[in-house]
Amino acid sequence: MEIIFNSNYYKMLPYYYWLIATAVLVILELVTAGFGVICFAIGTLIAAVLAYFELGLEYQISAFIVGSILALIFIRPFALKWLNKHKGEQVQTNADAIIGRKAVVTETIDASKGTGYVKIDGDMWKAVSQTGAVIEAGVEVTVISRESIILTVNR
Repeated sequence: MEIIFNSNYYKMLPYYYWLIATAVLVILELVTAGFGVICFAIGTLIAAVLAYFELGLEYQISAFIVGSILALIFIRPFALKWLNKHKGEQVQTNADAIIGRKAVVTETIDASKGTGYVKIDGDMWKAVSQTGAVIEAGVEVTVISRESIILTVNR
């Protein structure tokens, strides 16, 4: 039995190379997330289309360059704007999320005696008055700030 090796059978078509480059660039973009690499992936995808229709290598390379540049000019700014839409906003989490919320005084807040607790969402917090005034139990207050485990509140 004779095995015939036909080397033409194992050759990849040119557009496969462009598609592989596209896949690699998309994966790289997922790792970097700066919308820069994806522009080159768009260029390789355009070149793959031209290669599929068997246009010459010079057309494919030109399409890659022009497509990448156009994507960098026209797509990237909008993508970055969308990505950074909420970048300036600082989202408060965990204990800082209680600043500005309402609390109920459970133990009279009195700086001279060092007493005072408030309750927020079922949690008890040591509290001090922002003005130093005595705040009786049962009064609703607003949390002004937090320093470690002590809340500063105001009526």
